[in-house]
Amino acid sequence: MTRYFLNELSIVNALDVDIQTVLTNMIVGTAPDMLASADYIAQREVMIGAVDAELPRWPHHLAQFDCRNNRMLLAAYLQIREATEAAIATYGAERVGIVIGSSTSGIREGEAGFADWQTHAEFPPHYHYRQQEIGAPALALAAYLQLPGIAYTVSTACSSSAKALASARNLLALGLCDAVLVGGVDSLCKLTLNGFHALESIAAGRCNPFSAARDGINIGEGAALFLMTTQPVLMTTQPGAIELRGIGECSDAHHISAPHPQGEGAETAMRAALLDADLSPADISYINLHGTATPKNDEMESRAVARVFGAAVACSSTKPLTGHTLGAAGSSEVGLCWLLLSTMNAGGALPAQVCDGEFDAALPAIDLLKTQRSLQCDVPRYFLSNSFAFGGSNCAVIVGSA
Repeated sequence: MTRYFLNELSIVNALDVDIQTVLTNMIVGTAPDMLASADYIAQREVMIGAVDAELPRWPHHLAQFDCRNNRMLLAAYLQIREATEAAIATYGAERVGIVIGSSTSGIREGEAGFADWQTHAEFPPHYHYRQQEIGAPALALAAYLQLPGIAYTVSTACSSSAKALASARNLLALGLCDAVLVGGVDSLCKLTLNGFHALESIAAGRCNPFSAARDGINIGEGAALFLMTTQPVLMTTQPGAIELRGIGECSDAHHISAPHPQGEGAETAMRAALLDADLSPADISYINLHGTATPKNDEMESRAVARVFGAAVACSSTKPLTGHTLGAAGSSEVGLCWLLLSTMNAGGALPAQVCDGEFDAALPAIDLLKTQRSLQCDVPRYFLSNSFAFGGSNCAVIVGSA
């Protein structure tokens, strides 16, 4: 049976841009770059998960791709450049693919460009429409690396980069690629925040998953990349490969923005992931919940998790530490599971649920981590990560220590 490995990881989000610091901050429950901002919604200050780091600019000959979204993607790539170059040298440039998930791409630059056009009747000289194309992230990275093979972007809202992992695995399984750079990226923009504001889904402060007082989400930005191959390690400066064990996808199409109230699609995706991984619910040691902190999401997800796992599997949502990074959320949260599974997490720590501590007693009983917990490090461990999107586009991903 073919095995699939996530040999390298890079993460850029509100937890930090260094994977060791990201892991440390996640475990202790602190996010330096979750902050209040009045820059996105008129006459309202909201919490956002921002990336507070100097981001690399794109070279002049690729200036049409130079936007904040693609700069975060480039920053993520540069963290795993050495291993990627080794893969290109090993397999050949035409055999290395790229699959990126994104929901808004560089629309932030489109907003700024249109504002200039309204004022001056022309776009600013640095604006190019390719900056905001949904497909731009994968095409930009392919152009930067001079990879002539398969490169495309998946856009299914908040499940985009989880589904990108499924697409990358398919490319390897079909023999179309020997290695795939796969992940997701999304940047903060007014379009997204005002859209969720119109849906009355933005939290008044820090989001509060599974709390009785939960009142909505925080939006964040970020990027995450893996180098996926069928080999356990190519060339790595990081602490060992993590195996992609199973993926479950479905589309319940219940409603354009509301999840199925009983979590039927969520349940289908989780059960499909377990079947794909040839694992039982008892084999899962931790679930990174979608956990957006909207009333309907947390209610349906807790129902689905309770039906599949009961109250026997430790779980928490990390979105209070990163914000909801939308198209980047799937790969980013699988990345957080990667870090927790890796030898970097020597004590086997699992992150407690960050919230006000007033857990909603009306929700079905699941094993939400009210305090930090540790797992045995000398036994096989499998973690599941949930991503649910508008339109009922659901994806559950299982990763394990290799």
